[in-house]
Amino acid sequence: MLDISLSSRRSQLCNGVSRRDFVRVGALAPLGLSLGHLLSWEKAAAGASAGASADAAVSPRAKSVLLIYLGGGLSHHDTFDLKPDAIAEIRGKYHGIPSNIPGLHVGELLPRMAKCMDQVCLVRSGTHENDHHETATNWVLSGKFGSPFGDHPSMGAIVAHETGFTGKVPPYVAAPKNPSFTWELGKSAWLGGRFESFKAGNANDKNWKVRDLVCPAAVTPAVLERRRSLLQAVDTLSSHIKANDQIATYDEFSQKAAEMILSPDAQRAFAIDSEPEKLRDTYGRTEFGQSCLLARRLVEAGVRFTTVNYGGWDHHAKIFENLDKKLPEFDQGLSALLQDLKDRGSLKDTLVVVMGEFGRTPKVNKDAGRDHWGRAGSLLFAGAGVRGGHVLGATDKDGAFVTERPVRPADVCFTVYQALGIDPRKLLTTPEGRPVHILDEGSLIHELYS
Repeated sequence: MLDISLSSRRSQLCNGVSRRDFVRVGALAPLGLSLGHLLSWEKAAAGASAGASADAAVSPRAKSVLLIYLGGGLSHHDTFDLKPDAIAEIRGKYHGIPSNIPGLHVGELLPRMAKCMDQVCLVRSGTHENDHHETATNWVLSGKFGSPFGDHPSMGAIVAHETGFTGKVPPYVAAPKNPSFTWELGKSAWLGGRFESFKAGNANDKNWKVRDLVCPAAVTPAVLERRRSLLQAVDTLSSHIKANDQIATYDEFSQKAAEMILSPDAQRAFAIDSEPEKLRDTYGRTEFGQSCLLARRLVEAGVRFTTVNYGGWDHHAKIFENLDKKLPEFDQGLSALLQDLKDRGSLKDTLVVVMGEFGRTPKVNKDAGRDHWGRAGSLLFAGAGVRGGHVLGATDKDGAFVTERPVRPADVCFTVYQALGIDPRKLLTTPEGRPVHILDEGSLIHELYS
């Protein structure tokens, strides 16, 4: 349905209109024009409150950001921060193997990543004070602490708001979807639905097609043209209603939605089946592996922020039995992504960030698992000028607490924003008219670059 406000007065709703002020124009949904509200980013971003801080002018290091999100919390003890001299209950069952960086060992189930560590800056000092999935996830994805329900816009939503819709692909895509536990996390919050991620779905599914990028069979070119004529009629109506920006611009946004549905550029970006079978095998025929390959295609097509959501790391019981299955998938997909980006010359323009919401407890519990642990965890950064082959920060002998260079959620988000040339201190305005900084704390992780 097409919702049009006939009032020019200010509203208290997130989408900027009141419930009483709508005229509904139907029969557009079959076209896929439900995307229209998502594609109004360009206009909204242009009209947003500037409020940039005077010292925020930064040259972008990256054209795109690719976030690999490990929902549930990766065990740093068993991957990138092994404690071989600790007692068995802390050490776990995995041995370290040498990487291609002298003196740096990683877990034995990461042999491919061991050969890629020269491309990666390993941060062993991620830290915060929350052990609750939803709260911690919203914190690390936004850089601001709040409730479990997502009070603050996620990084991807902020990037969509600040960069806008500048091509035939969305600025913010999640593959297969946003992180979730009991509900969807890392959303656009008060920025509104037009800045939510475009959900790509599972690229490893048989006959996978992206929902909303396939024109229904019933929509013939003639039908499409008639519906475009209807949009032109709406535009004509808008010319008679002065001082109403929403109705005057909805036609433009919906037109972009239609263009995206039928755009060869968008179709190519999501056409993972055009990749060589051998390359698809290299990434791994798994949801994670194919999501990584899709993400590489998306950043090269111009998507500014892509989230690869790879959950399932919440191992309170039988952690080693579970990691025996999960870590090889992770190792294969991530190493293939880094190497492919490098081989294609795209890594220099793409900031890759790998993280979860927290680490896992030092001691293995009575159920042979590790529990939530926000005080310490490992993160990976690569590309866009990041110093490869470097280890930043450290934890104590048990991997329980950060002892060197703590890196907090706001620092990660600050670094991501600056990489894209976005001022992390910029003032935005909520629907209620309240000025809010994108970030009110945090600083650049400058050691990534020097």
